Amino acid sequence: MATVCIFVATVADAQNVLSGQVSDALGSPLAGANVHWADTYDGVSTDADGNFSIKTINGKKLLVTSFMGYKTDTLDISKLQNVNNLIIKLNDNSKDINEVVVSERRKGTSQMSGAINGLKINQAELFKAACCNLGESFSTNPSVDVNYTDAATGAKQIKLLGLSGLYVQMLAENIPDFRLSASPYALGYVPGAWLKGIQVSKGASSVKNGYESITGQIDVEYLKPDDEQGAGLNLYGNSDGRIEANADANKHITKHLSTEILAHYENSLMEMDDNKDNFFDKPNIQQVNLHNRWHYHKNRYIFHGGVSWLNEQRESGQIEALDDNPKFKISTTTQRFGAYMKHAYVINPEKNTNFALISSANFHDFDAEFGLKSYAANEKTIYSQLVFETDINSMHSISAGLSINYDNDNQDVAMIAKFSQNALDEKETISGVYGQYTFNFNDKIILMAGLRADKSSVYGTFLTPRFHVKLKPSDYFSVRLSSGKGFRTPHVLADNHYLLSSGRNLIIGNLTQECAWNSGASLSLKIPTGRKNLKINTEYYYTGFINGIVVDYDNSPNEIVIQSSAERSYSQTFQADANYKIIKGLEISAAYRLSDVKAYYGGELKTKPLTNKYKALFTLSYKTPLGIWQFDANLQLNGGGRLPNYYNNEMQIVNGGKFHSYEQLNVQITKWFRKFSIYLGGENLTGYKQKNPIISAQNPWSSSFEPTLIYAPINGAMFYIGLRINFLRQQ
Repeated sequence: MATVCIFVATVADAQNVLSGQVSDALGSPLAGANVHWADTYDGVSTDADGNFSIKTINGKKLLVTSFMGYKTDTLDISKLQNVNNLIIKLNDNSKDINEVVVSERRKGTSQMSGAINGLKINQAELFKAACCNLGESFSTNPSVDVNYTDAATGAKQIKLLGLSGLYVQMLAENIPDFRLSASPYALGYVPGAWLKGIQVSKGASSVKNGYESITGQIDVEYLKPDDEQGAGLNLYGNSDGRIEANADANKHITKHLSTEILAHYENSLMEMDDNKDNFFDKPNIQQVNLHNRWHYHKNRYIFHGGVSWLNEQRESGQIEALDDNPKFKISTTTQRFGAYMKHAYVINPEKNTNFALISSANFHDFDAEFGLKSYAANEKTIYSQLVFETDINSMHSISAGLSINYDNDNQDVAMIAKFSQNALDEKETISGVYGQYTFNFNDKIILMAGLRADKSSVYGTFLTPRFHVKLKPSDYFSVRLSSGKGFRTPHVLADNHYLLSSGRNLIIGNLTQECAWNSGASLSLKIPTGRKNLKINTEYYYTGFINGIVVDYDNSPNEIVIQSSAERSYSQTFQADANYKIIKGLEISAAYRLSDVKAYYGGELKTKPLTNKYKALFTLSYKTPLGIWQFDANLQLNGGGRLPNYYNNEMQIVNGGKFHSYEQLNVQITKWFRKFSIYLGGENLTGYKQKNPIISAQNPWSSSFEPTLIYAPINGAMFYIGLRINFLRQQ
């Protein structure tokens, strides 16, 4: 039998329509599943996201769900207390280890169905690459770029809509997470094997989660305690000497209570120095990461909660000391403890009326050493939100809430620098209130308007308006428009402590709250070509800063200046992508993005350094008819860009002011079995790497030493092999 979950339920509206979603046992949506009333011809098929809506029929209570390759389920809705927003999970009907039946490939990505423009990424897409952590989960995504911030710490940073990940709000199941000193390393703190899915929303997002989203949100969804009971193991190793082990297991303790353990270990076994500059190409990383999650559901009360612990050490720098100088050492140590809880109570299922209380707390200790410079942070972040939601009727719904966020960042820094008095001890309490209204006319017209007011103990009161509209006159055409404001409190040392590895002096000016408007438009088309559709998406986004933080390398040959700028900087991006199924099991996609990102440096409007002018992405994925073999490849073409002025000891510019375009090829082959799969692949098979990622590597104690100007891969081709095993649950 299928498993049926009802989280927050609503009864049928005046037209007596049931709605829900059909997925496999792991929660991946099944597009094209059949849903009908028993002994009738009245039925529907699920859409690309596995969603369906079906009219009720008097006297009919048996709802039948079927999909080729899965066990048919018959559900008696008269035995359910709540009968809408159903999540119907179908089990694989494989009989033995060699039998895998697949009708259509599961969609790895799908567009978000509401007014906000965004993308859902599920495990089918994540399995196309090794995805050892969140930072490696976007290799097949044309919208999100992931690059090294420097050649010293190994930290990776997201870029969305042409701007750094500092302007992307990171969420863990709708809870703001990975802030302050955790932000530069957040992508490495989320093991890919723990992920059930990722949602990437672009532009001004909902006001529910706060005011910080300027270019978008990335919300990660972990494996859940109430998923199908079982355990999993993921083992990984690569040619750079990196090994990983990931384990997950969940247990249904009672009918209402379940728990889950997530564990991760990684270690680097080799000292990499392929370019022979006497510096580590990559830091040696050792990380232990543990989560324990709980779920309780009885009647109308639902609880989610959990605790986490992370310990990580990164070691890099000089391999051997030279000329009687001490070894230039770079190291970071992190200890992180976290806890969260969600309480939800459904007051009126018929109106989807519910209250929810969401809270989280994180304690983050971070120590870093860059030669003779050091940075340490002891941070406490506490977040709480009270939410109320209700459907006025089938077309109108409202959401309102109160929130409070507390940041306490005690920092200690030893460096040659100038900084304002508030740079070391940052405390801020932000209390807020929001309201959001949604109008939905049969999914053809969706309007969403939200407004929140927040009061900061540092910056006072500010308002965040956001507006979204979606028009879908037919199943083959839709348009989205959005506009909204976002704010961000600068945590200059927490955000940019990797700059301490530079030989330059770090100059920190007076900083104020960042503020920007983001507006965007997107168009989605489905063009029928026989029995298949060519899917085309285009979008344009403009982000204009009223006040922004500028990291200026051009100001002086001996300084990096970080300061607020009231001069309007901006980012505008245009992207077009297309997806097509050539034959059964074979999918191809192509995307192109053009970026124009500029800010004022030394009073002059210039292109932001280390930013690619364009990106082109081509992907190919083929899964054999029986689902035994899968072949995935993606080719990236990354455009050139501007390099900041850099001077050597003779005050001469040592670069030509720009870097050239380069390409990257990633390939993976997967062999699927009944309870496990083996994957083998390679990354950056074109072998392109930045020739001199560290300037003046032979003189790390001089002012000309510079490891922070990274624009391309710093390692050549890498090969890997991995094993995924499922115990007791379906593959």
